[in-house]
This record gives sequence, C-alpha cells and structure tokens, in this order.
Amino acid sequence: MQQIFRYSALFFLLVVTLFGVEKPKLLTAEEAFKVTATHSTQGVMISVILGEGIYLYDDKMILELIKPKAIDISAMVEKPKPEYFHDTMTQRKPFELFIPQSLLENEVKKGSFTLKFSYQGCSELGICYQPESKEFTFKLKGGSVQNGAPLSEQDGIAARLMNENIALVLLSFFGFGLLLSLTPCVFPMIPILSSIIVSQPTVSMNAKKGFWLSLVYVFAMSLAYTIAGVLAALFGANLQASMQDPWVIGIFSAIFVLLALSMFGFYEIKMPSFIQNRVNKKTGEAQTQGVVGIAIMGFLSALIVGPCVAAPLAGALIYISQSGDALLGGAALFVMSLGMGAPLLLIGTTAGRYMPRPGMWMQNITAFFGVMLLGVAIWVLSRIIPSFVSMALWAVLLISSSIYFGALESFHEHTKGWQKVLKSFLFMVLVYGIALLVGFLSGATNPLAPFEKFTLKENVAVSASSTTFHKIKNIDELNLALKNSQKPVMLDFYADWCVNCIEFEQFTFSDTRVKAKLEKLTLLKADVTKNSEEDKALQKAFNIYGPPAILFFKEGKEMSELRLVGFKNADEFLIHLEKLGL
Repeated sequence: MQQIFRYSALFFLLVVTLFGVEKPKLLTAEEAFKVTATHSTQGVMISVILGEGIYLYDDKMILELIKPKAIDISAMVEKPKPEYFHDTMTQRKPFELFIPQSLLENEVKKGSFTLKFSYQGCSELGICYQPESKEFTFKLKGGSVQNGAPLSEQDGIAARLMNENIALVLLSFFGFGLLLSLTPCVFPMIPILSSIIVSQPTVSMNAKKGFWLSLVYVFAMSLAYTIAGVLAALFGANLQASMQDPWVIGIFSAIFVLLALSMFGFYEIKMPSFIQNRVNKKTGEAQTQGVVGIAIMGFLSALIVGPCVAAPLAGALIYISQSGDALLGGAALFVMSLGMGAPLLLIGTTAGRYMPRPGMWMQNITAFFGVMLLGVAIWVLSRIIPSFVSMALWAVLLISSSIYFGALESFHEHTKGWQKVLKSFLFMVLVYGIALLVGFLSGATNPLAPFEKFTLKENVAVSASSTTFHKIKNIDELNLALKNSQKPVMLDFYADWCVNCIEFEQFTFSDTRVKAKLEKLTLLKADVTKNSEEDKALQKAFNIYGPPAILFFKEGKEMSELRLVGFKNADEFLIHLEKLGL
C-alpha cells in the first residue's frame, strides 16, 4: 500500500512538472520597464509602467535636468509612497512623476531642455537588471512646454488625466458627457427611454418613479460604456464594434418593432404570471416590475445604438492603455456616460410627472412613441440593409403614421386651433413621406434628397468635382499608398454603423470649400464596418479604438498632433486643415 502511494505521488509530481506548471517568463529590460513622457502647458509627466513581478529601487530613481544645465531635481518632484519589499524601499506599481511648469520656467527660462530619468530594478524571480536611464527633450517657449507641435485633442485629454487631481478629472469628464449628449449617437435613446416610461402603468407613475426608472436605464448605459471602453483599452477587444454584427442588429431591431406594436395595442408585454407572483411576494410589484428589462435595454442601447468614438472617450482609452490604470480611466468613462445620460434623467422625470391620464389623449401619446420606436428600428437596421430599402421603410412609416394620426381627416365644427396646427404638421409629414416614396421608385437612395434622380444635370456637375477616396484594407496597402503619394495623405477610418462617419460624408466632405482643400491631399479610406481581423489589425497599428478617426501623413509619417477623433462640421474641419498648411 505504501509503495502504491509513493509511486502515485511520484507520478503526480512528474505530471505537474511536465504539464501542470508553466515556468514564469523572464522579461527583457524593454518589457520590464516602460518609461514614457508627455508634455502640456502644465508641465511634463513621466509615466513608468512595470511588468509583472517587476519592482524598482526607490533610492535608485534619479530625475535630472541635463540641458541647458545639469541639476538634480529629484528632491523637487513629488514621488509616490514606496513599499517595503525584500528589506528595502521599492516601487511595485505603475506611477507618474510630474515636473511642474513653474519649475521648468525657473531652471530653463526658454529654449530646448532635456530631462534624464535614471533607475534600476529587479524581478521577483531573483534577477536584477543593469542600471538604465531615459532622456526626453522638449522645448520651452512662450511659457509653455512644447515638443515641436501641440498635442492632438484626445492626447491632450489623456495628458489631463495624468496631470490633474481626480476630482477635477471626473468633473471635466462629466462636462464632456453633457456635450456628447447633444450628438446624434445619443438622440435615439430619447424615444427608447420615453417609450419605457409611457408603457408603465399610469396609476403608479409619477415624477419620482419616472426618475428612478430613468436612473436604472442611464446607470446600465453608463456601465456598458465603461466595460466596453476598459476592455478596448486593455485588451483591444472593441465590444461595441462586435455588437454591430447583422444578426445582433437584426434581433435588436425586431425587439423595437415588437415593443412598438405593443404600444399600438396589438398585445401586452409582461412577465409570465408565475414569475410576477413570486416577485410580488418578496418585494412588491411597484418597485420591481420591468426594472431588469429596463437595465438590459439601457445596457444594450449603449452598445448597439451609439457606438461612435469621440475625443473624450478616445482620450480616456489612451490613458488606460498607456498607464494600465483601469480604475481612474474607467471612473472617467462612467462619469462621462452619466453626463451623457443626464438629459435622459430629465426627460424621464418629466414624462413621469406629466403622464397623461387614461383616455384617447393617452392612447395617442402611447402610439406616438410606438412610431418613434419604429423609427429607431429603421435607423438601426439601415446599417445592414441597402440604402434604397431603408428609404422605402422611412416612406412607409411616415405615410402610415401621418394617416393613423388623422392627416386626411376633415375638420369638425369644434376643432381647436392647436388641433389645426397639429394636422398641418401631420400633412407635411405625409407630403414628405410621399416624396420619399417617389424618390425610392425613381432609384434615389438618400432620404435627405429624395428627388436626386430628377436633378441629373446638377448631380453630374457635383460628381465631376466630388471627392474621391481610395479604399485600403490593411497595413501593406497603406504603406504602398504612402510611398507612392506625392502629396500629404489623409486616412479616414469609416464604418456604416457609425453615425458620425455618415455625418462626415453628408455634411463635411460634401462642402464645396472642404472639397477644394481636399483636392490637395491624397485621400484614403479604411472601411472597418465588418470589424474583420484586417480591420482590427489596422486600427491597432494606430491605437484607434473605433471610428470616426482621421489621420494625416506627410512624407510617409503621421502628424499625430493633427489626428481627429469624433465629428467636425465643415467650418471646424477647415480650421483644422489650416494647421496642415492648406
């Protein structure tokens, strides 16, 4: 028996040794210590990221100004609190060293200067590395730190995350969120949330309940943005882009259609009775009915309805990817999302407060939000269906809804003035719907220009001077295009499901003034709609987390300070092109 036990133990140790335990990898110096520096008008931030199991000796860290004069500034710069490890004081977590602007102005006065950061560290595997140092050269001019060119908007936001205190960072991102709430990516969430409030039982609805239901929706939406952002920054997994699969969009659109039909009174959507009874026994129906469904709708809306990237979002993702600080970066994304949802809270509270009493008026309001949900379904579905089909669906929706609400009904003797105004609006909707139907039958594809086929001569003149983008699919094609171009190059990252990308096409690139400027550039387009492996690799090569993003190249090298993330109208884009010398 003892022999069996002994041999079994030996066999187990052999298996574990051969297959069960992977030996820790010894990192190279480049993998163990990643030291970078950024600059802004506030000063210089040196960021130090340590590999797994790596630590620095606290007393070996020396920060010096070596040009235009040599001076040790280690004692003038605040260091993070060290940890006691292996009988010495060490730094075991990523950290930053901030050299304030005032210190630089006192010591440098003006012109170029060079900072030198020296350090030595070890691995917990028992191996120590040789002493190393990194040098960073910047230029101090006119009271601000520069490096030949200013930071791009998103890089500036990332630097702000590193430089400023947490409270100010979170307050700034809440403000960014409020500004983003005015963008088209957030607009479709208004009818979604409003329809949820309207579909609740009228008797129990009030401002307080409207606020709490809205808060559940906004909180779930914010959680989705935060999770998607942190995953994209840390692992390159763009959850929002992956949710643009045709099957996902088709199912989500179908959910909107089903919800809309229930608001027209075709059926009632509610939990099975046995689930409701069990929930009611524990917590009470008034507090629990539909909350889980609202949270799920808010979570999915953030991922499917509004997947575009803006500069504040890109800045937070850059900070997370460079520093590894998912806590602060994630908190900034969450607060930004709350700012985006603040108007939704106001709308939900107002809808709960002024919910119409039961009757014909309430039925019309409910049907109106049903129409809005059908519009959201078409808007989401338009990312995966041909544009002419989308145009036909918009025509059917506008014509049917205007007739449903009485656009063709005659006035009664006691018709009120506001009813006449409403009917006039419905008649205009009907006319526009007919225009879309005529445009669809003529072969038009743009709902904003339904008669484009009837203005053929004008179209020919426009197309003759239209902007032509050459599509590239991967890094090799991009490098070849950069090599062969005799002009500066503009690369546009685009996707069919990105609202801001379509806005760029329709409102910015189509502007006559912008076209004239773009003729001086070689125009390239990377269509990342399918989010294929090539698309992911191309975006990863430039640390892009999603469209829209516009990059500019000169002599084969990107001018990173001119990178654009998020939508710019024609006037703003022209100002940006002036920085390129156009």
